[in-house]
Amino acid sequence: QGRRRIALIQGDSSYGAATARTAGAVDALHEAGLAPCGGGALYGDWSEMWGRSGARTALSQWPDVDALVCGNDQIARGALDTLRDLGANVPQDVAVVGHDNWHPIIDGCRPSLTTIDMRLEKIGRTAAQRLREAMAGQPHHGVEAIAGRLVVAGSSVL
Repeated sequence: QGRRRIALIQGDSSYGAATARTAGAVDALHEAGLAPCGGGALYGDWSEMWGRSGARTALSQWPDVDALVCGNDQIARGALDTLRDLGANVPQDVAVVGHDNWHPIIDGCRPSLTTIDMRLEKIGRTAAQRLREAMAGQPHHGVEAIAGRLVVAGSSVL
């Protein structure tokens, strides 16, 4: 909240998730009258190591960045490491948000990581239910969207 200079650090651009998450973030920023630093995302891989180097790249290209939106929680955890190494205060100086709400990664983050929960468990349960229905001769037609949710934690809230 209140952030205006937001950099996007994404995973591998050959994955639909990376480009879809970038498009969604860019659309949300435009709706708020903003644009991401550099006009798009920095792309790398889906690792903490890329999160570390991606954060360094973002901070060197846009020294006034005040938020990093990362393509997954591993990238975000690496970004948190870099910010800590550089002496930046999270979230006072730079807020950080991840994606996936993956507890093996976020449980070790300090400060606790704000993340977008894609509700993968719910997607899996729904897919299994639709498969059972189809096998019983009652197929479900069309696309069923399952909305993600923002899990707010210490990396983005003052």
